Amino acid sequence: MTKYFSLGKLVNRSRSILAIHGALLLLCLLCMSSKRLYAQAIPTASSGGDLQIGAMYNYADTDYRPNKFNGYGFYATFDFNYHVGVEGEFHQINDPDPKDDIFERTYEIGPRYVLHHGRYNPYAKLMYGRGVFQYPLMADPSGKLVPTATLAYNIGALGAGLDYRVLPGLNARVEYEYQQWFSFPPSGLTPQMLSVGVAYRFH
Repeated sequence: MTKYFSLGKLVNRSRSILAIHGALLLLCLLCMSSKRLYAQAIPTASSGGDLQIGAMYNYADTDYRPNKFNGYGFYATFDFNYHVGVEGEFHQINDPDPKDDIFERTYEIGPRYVLHHGRYNPYAKLMYGRGVFQYPLMADPSGKLVPTATLAYNIGALGAGLDYRVLPGLNARVEYEYQQWFSFPPSGLTPQMLSVGVAYRFH
């Protein structure tokens, strides 16, 4: 039974890695075609060098505990042209149970591909970075709860969301992100996260 479970986890992890690689190939193809799309776009619809910086609330399934974690994050995007840009982000999600004091913290950066439909700007992104995991607290010989370990792992992530232009200088965001923590014992970790946020748009 244990061998069967381990094999299942290995298969699921392999599928996740293949999905990330496939998404990378698709994003590369989209980036290659973006110059043609940009040339055909209306010049006044959107300009290159579009920057936004924002904060968000996170609600996450950690793939480590059955209960959901809450947290916060920050993000910044810079679009080089009408469709292609780059995004950097930080997430901090925390265990609501103070007795365990688990957290997952991620630092990510990667390309994004965005569409424009009036105020609506749907996007997809492919991220890479580092994830920091604090393991549950344990009692030391005196009975005091202390952290057992805080370790870092390489991570990849796929994300999709919508930036909505509320005002010329203000965007609202909703986003879903799927993460793959490589080398997390025993067979990787796959957190999923929903985020809502607001950002100031420099224009």
